[in-house]
Amino acid sequence: MSGLGRLFGRGKKEKAPTPEEAIQKLKETEKILIKKQEFLEQKIEQELQTAKKHGTKNKRAALQALRRKKRLEQQLAQTDGTLSTLEFQREAIENATTNAEVLRTMELASQGLKKAYQDMDIDKVDELMADITEQQEVAQQISDAISRPVGFGDDVDEVIGQEGSGNVEGTGPARRNAQENCSAASRMPVLGHPRSWSCRWGPLLLLLLLLTGREPGVEGATHYKAGDPVILYVNKVGPYHNPQETYHYYQLPVCCPEKIRHKSLSLGEVLDGDRMAESLYEIRFRENVEKRVLCHMQLSSAQVEQLRQAIEELYYFEFVVDDLPIRGFVGYMEESGFLPHSHKIGLWTHLDFHLEFHGDRIIFANVSVRDVKPHSLDGLRPDEFLGLTHTYSVRWSETSVERRSDRRRGDDGGFFPRTLEIHWLSIINSMVLVFLLVGFVAVILMRVLRNDLARYNLDEETTSAGSGDDFDQSDNGWKIIHTDVFRFPPYRGLLCAVLGVGAQFLALGTGIIVMALLGMFNVHRHGAINSAAILLYALTCCISGYVSSHFYRQIGGERWVWNIILTTSLFSVPFFLTWSVVNSVHWANGSTQALPATTILLLLTVWLLVGFPLTVIGGIFGKNNASHFDAPCRTKNIAREIPPQPWYKSTLVHMTVGGFLPFSAISVELYYIFATVWGREQYTLYGILFFVFAILLSVGACISIALTYFQLSGEDYRWWWRSVLSVGSTGLFIFLYSVFYYARRSNMSGTVQTVEFFGYSLLTGYVFFLMLGTISFFSSLKFIRYIYVNLKMD
Repeated sequence: MSGLGRLFGRGKKEKAPTPEEAIQKLKETEKILIKKQEFLEQKIEQELQTAKKHGTKNKRAALQALRRKKRLEQQLAQTDGTLSTLEFQREAIENATTNAEVLRTMELASQGLKKAYQDMDIDKVDELMADITEQQEVAQQISDAISRPVGFGDDVDEVIGQEGSGNVEGTGPARRNAQENCSAASRMPVLGHPRSWSCRWGPLLLLLLLLTGREPGVEGATHYKAGDPVILYVNKVGPYHNPQETYHYYQLPVCCPEKIRHKSLSLGEVLDGDRMAESLYEIRFRENVEKRVLCHMQLSSAQVEQLRQAIEELYYFEFVVDDLPIRGFVGYMEESGFLPHSHKIGLWTHLDFHLEFHGDRIIFANVSVRDVKPHSLDGLRPDEFLGLTHTYSVRWSETSVERRSDRRRGDDGGFFPRTLEIHWLSIINSMVLVFLLVGFVAVILMRVLRNDLARYNLDEETTSAGSGDDFDQSDNGWKIIHTDVFRFPPYRGLLCAVLGVGAQFLALGTGIIVMALLGMFNVHRHGAINSAAILLYALTCCISGYVSSHFYRQIGGERWVWNIILTTSLFSVPFFLTWSVVNSVHWANGSTQALPATTILLLLTVWLLVGFPLTVIGGIFGKNNASHFDAPCRTKNIAREIPPQPWYKSTLVHMTVGGFLPFSAISVELYYIFATVWGREQYTLYGILFFVFAILLSVGACISIALTYFQLSGEDYRWWWRSVLSVGSTGLFIFLYSVFYYARRSNMSGTVQTVEFFGYSLLTGYVFFLMLGTISFFSSLKFIRYIYVNLKMD
């Protein structure tokens, strides 16, 4: 009986379960094993605490506890092996099911094509082939333009060649002088085009990249013949728990060529901290290699200590083969039990590369140290040199998978966590909240408004012979402030700038999510999203200029030039200041996250030649197309005195309520987003993200209308800024959540990672303030116009 047969307890005569049933049973078994793992881990922790408790006072009891702990660890290892086997079987069933669906789809497609070609004559065939040839030529031209490197990386050698002594807090051992590790690592020529070429054609290629929605080579367009060389690029290293703290691979004492040649990178790769350089590994297509020597090294005690510190901080490396990232840990660390305690550090000096191919294309690449024994770095004297011999093996195998995207294991072979699964708790929580709020506004609030309008209009008819002043003195509520509710607020230029930039980010966020839904980004590489966000921000600057200038002229603003300058500076200036601090910290610590000079110049050029001019053009169009504000109520010259307000109608309370409710609608989803941006998860649920984004905007609009109604009912007509601050305070809650995530949900540490995390988290909260403040304001404005238009007045 097979393993699956034994698992499900069926004999030869029993009916075989369907693939769905088999997968479901495997998942249930996995849950049971996971619970068993948790139980064993708790027992191990209890035995360890027992051993610590007895210590040297009762050595016999301590040794017995350690023996029980060892037995439990063996059981835990067996459970891990069983769980891995079940997971492999489940993946095999899922792959088989997918292949069956593909074959059925291909059968239906072939039947459709057969039916379509039955009535086609030779002339139609010639026309069809001509159209196909033309489309292929256009696609090839776009692909060639994108695949041609932009020329980034000219300043990568400056990062590698930076001089520095010792370590800086949070930077790890990679900060030390790279000249100690590779004497030829500084000031080396870089493969790429001249800078003038990149500055001239960079924006055009970025636009093509945005329109096609993928990075060069993501789908494996490189075709090989048997024996062709396959270049392996070394990329970066860094602590596993600090995703944004990365350094060049050759900053460690490793095997490196005498002359380092760098690969030209796209903008998204540079922003992602990639710095690729050619390696000494000689790999040829479909040719296996068994334990070939890479290099011989003599390491000093300082270099050994540098490697020891890197291994203790869980440094991992990233290589790239045909645009496929492969990752592994630099070394091995072992912590033994409490009594006796030992600390062992080992370096992986042999790597096994496993590559899968289909036809003439590479589909999958991975690196393994499963059957390798690490080289110990312990017990070295200060004046002693350590001799190392680095070797590697290459194993090729053919696969039936035709495209990389069809693999369920991902690009990294499972080194990082798997793609997130659908989290129904977040969806249900958000749906319940939005239905409650929409129901509250649509039923309760509209009923109250109907009663208010009926009462106010009846009073207006009965007192039509009297004066308006008599009415004002005898009535109360939101009608009494009809002569002040449309009184323009102070700092109207700043308010319009906030609304303009908020509208821009609403368009930017919607555009990014829609592009992701259309499959225009590769989920395993974030570079394409970075490139798209930068260019889309520059292109949507016209929206901020138009909205800001249009509304500024509507409410009587005269200094429209100053308004445009304020609009274009409202986000760019805080972003530039934050980026300057973060980039300076990266540069001072030798991190590859520090942008090269060419990249900075290109980004500045995109903003100066695209973003700022579009803001001005949009502002001019908005000013010229602006009409009168057309308030439904006439505003008096003298403002009415506002009565004292109870504490629950204060600005602080409104900000707390208006910010907490939208935040609660996205709090669960926010964890997964943080785990993707600041962790190792892979986010693919863009449909759910779009749904949650729509819920966030709906909740913000509903709560804004409710809070504005309560404010007007208290005869407080200062709703302009209050509506922006009430729901915009969600950005403050998001920043507070980021502090909680850093302290309780992540293992990040060090100056480099901390500065970047809190710097960009602060900017994220600021962006949400602008977006939700804009939604809140226009929702309140629409609501106020509605209630006062339907109110009968003299």
